[in-house]
Amino acid sequence: MAIPKYHEFMKPVLELLKDNQIHKRVDMYKVLAMQFQLTEEELEEWLPSGKQLVYKNRIGWALTYLKKAKVIESPARASFRITELGHKVLIENPEVVDQNYLKKFEGFQDFINSTSNNTLLDNDISDIGSDESPQDLLDRAYKTISNTLADDLLTEVMNQSPDFFEKLVVDLLVSMGYGGSKIENSQVLGKSGDEGIDGVIKEDKLGFDKIYIQAKRWDTEKTVGRPELQKFVGALTGQGASKGAFITTASFTKEAKEYVSKQHACKIVLIDGKSLAALMVEHDLGVSVENTYLIKKIDTDYFNGE
Repeated sequence: MAIPKYHEFMKPVLELLKDNQIHKRVDMYKVLAMQFQLTEEELEEWLPSGKQLVYKNRIGWALTYLKKAKVIESPARASFRITELGHKVLIENPEVVDQNYLKKFEGFQDFINSTSNNTLLDNDISDIGSDESPQDLLDRAYKTISNTLADDLLTEVMNQSPDFFEKLVVDLLVSMGYGGSKIENSQVLGKSGDEGIDGVIKEDKLGFDKIYIQAKRWDTEKTVGRPELQKFVGALTGQGASKGAFITTASFTKEAKEYVSKQHACKIVLIDGKSLAALMVEHDLGVSVENTYLIKKIDTDYFNGE
């Protein structure tokens, strides 16, 4: 069972509050998580931003919309209680309580109309996806933009020369913090390097530990098989190396992955085209920021001050 959509928490929230008592949001998280029998994995699933757990975010939006419809109220910070209007909803016992149902209430209509861009908000709530909160919509849009960017980035990489690609993979590892993020601790060997080794990065200033790199700018539809990995392992052995990264624009066969997993003398990390593009986006290599959207929330520390 997947984590319920935010509107699927609405009716359970009302039922939880029907005792007329004030319930703290933190306690409601626990009760609703148990009611929906969320797994440990689901309880630990974070938003892409890493700022909040998914199930807590969705419960939060359910509370927000119910409060806007005035079927619940918040007599104290992060605490909620059902209203008379909320009791009427429970008596009516609709099959589903969602944003379309809440539109019957004046308070929710006021909420929709209160924004200067009410058409967009109304579309966000009803037309675009009735089971998605604004945060869900934002996360989905972010993923779509990131995936599209990654595809475009991989296409651009394929338009570059093999020499450029060898430099790119070294730059990527440096961007990820290997070599102390200093380019002088890395080296592109290229054609002058040993067979099967295209670059090397020092993990410490004195170079006691190094990461050896193999870079393959192959057609994205091709696959890297076990023979190529065997050659790389042989090259690592010849260097007395214990760590290697095989980076390609293609993908790896199942046999290649299994072969690498059985290597104990040296640790090898495989990075295929999709992973390469995603890492470039994550570590700002070959990309730049086009727009920034800041999602803000109440600063409770400010209001707790004397």
